[in-house]
Amino acid sequence: MDYKYTTRNENDTIELAQNLEAEKFPNMVICLNGDLGTGKTVFVKGFAQALGIDDTITSPTFNIVKEYNSGELPLFHMDVYRLEDKKDDIGISDYYYKGGITIIEWADLLNDELPEERLEIKFKFVDENTRVLIFKPYGKLYEDICNSVL
Repeated sequence: MDYKYTTRNENDTIELAQNLEAEKFPNMVICLNGDLGTGKTVFVKGFAQALGIDDTITSPTFNIVKEYNSGELPLFHMDVYRLEDKKDDIGISDYYYKGGITIIEWADLLNDELPEERLEIKFKFVDENTRVLIFKPYGKLYEDICNSVL
């Protein structure tokens, strides 16, 4: 089952991410998809703030993975937009089981590299400020999170 949520500005996106963070658990995987400028990195910023991470969160486009260890749980922020065919070379799937939270921007480019249980969020542009987020949970735990937060 898919869930829809509409944000009217960046603060709505940040608040939603903070509400999801309240339901966090070790080895949580969140997959973010959507065009450039739809709010994926804004979402990660909100999630990181709620985790207690004070670092400046930027998209790791050229790094692929940025690790933040100063919060309640480690945060592994990935941007796989430029990864191309080197997915196996950097051990992306290893991050899923390191006891932290993995958030992947452009996750649809990984296809078979994603864990069976995860939360996918598709960001759709409506206008300059408005976005529709479509949540697709894979697994009961992620369904429960959607039911409690959305």
